[in-house]
Amino acid sequence: MTIFTDDVIAGVTGHMNGDHPEDNLLIARAFGSPAAHSSRMVGVTGEAGVWLVADADGEHELEVAWPGGAISERPEIRREVVALYKTACERLGVPAREEHAPASAPHGGHPHGGPRHAGEIEETGEKPFSVTLREGSWSDHSDSEGATFMEDIMRGIGSRQDYIDLVAQHYFMYEALEEAALQLAADPATAAFHPAGIVRMPALEADLAALIGADWRERIAPVPATADYAARIREIAAEGWIAGIVAHHYTRYLGDLSGGQMIAKRVARQHGLSAEGIAFYDFAGLGAPTDFKNAYRAALDAFGATLDESERQRMLDEVRTAYGFNTAVFVDLGKAKAAKAAAA
Repeated sequence: MTIFTDDVIAGVTGHMNGDHPEDNLLIARAFGSPAAHSSRMVGVTGEAGVWLVADADGEHELEVAWPGGAISERPEIRREVVALYKTACERLGVPAREEHAPASAPHGGHPHGGPRHAGEIEETGEKPFSVTLREGSWSDHSDSEGATFMEDIMRGIGSRQDYIDLVAQHYFMYEALEEAALQLAADPATAAFHPAGIVRMPALEADLAALIGADWRERIAPVPATADYAARIREIAAEGWIAGIVAHHYTRYLGDLSGGQMIAKRVARQHGLSAEGIAFYDFAGLGAPTDFKNAYRAALDAFGATLDESERQRMLDEVRTAYGFNTAVFVDLGKAKAAKAAAA
């Protein structure tokens, strides 16, 4: 089974749940839950898409196999989701949207072939900045050969220690990020990005105490890639480069708010964790996730409108850098795990 990394899943599920909630419901109704009244995409594997569906019997997961067979590359996800959508429309007698055109066609729509972002200008006009960031970093969500560490967690075969090591890296990342984010919260122009409900450090500290014990601070350390990641965030903060802080903020928080929910569910089930141990993924303080993500994207659009083209490109480059750091962390975690096993 091929499993995509959490940043890939976050990008896909965030896009589907934020921009295509009606498509999720069509797919659920056409592929096994005809009475579904809500459906949210929560996972992506090489063999299927995964939706959390609610109907008269309650909530349950629905796996729908990709029509074209197993996949291994992120661009293939778009093709298969579009195929599922079209088949769902056929089965339910619903006309499919014309914007689900092949990716090679002119103006073929966004990744997944989905509808344009609310408020996006006509094809001859300018895209909202949130769409530019999403499309411009699409290829950077791809799987990497060293990311099997994260694959094991997503497949439910990672150890409890693997999960603890991941939480520890999050601590060092968010320590730097939330220090930097104080600059966003202090400015009315960017405060919408960082409301009180998004802060993660107290939850991470509680998770580490529950998972390790009261002496957790003495028992964790960043892998080299995490140290570099945190150093980069602090460098940007010291420079006072607000667009760079937003780039890292966007990459981490929206990813953990979206794809992270599936991680929390799987590790909780596998390792018998309750709220203590997975509090990091509890964003209840933000209200409805879809509403917050829509507001966040609107804030990105407004922020992007204040930047010139060179600064917009520089910010996009930093988003891609953030994705690179994220993958490098998984690689280093995998190396550290292998080294421990070899020394045992």
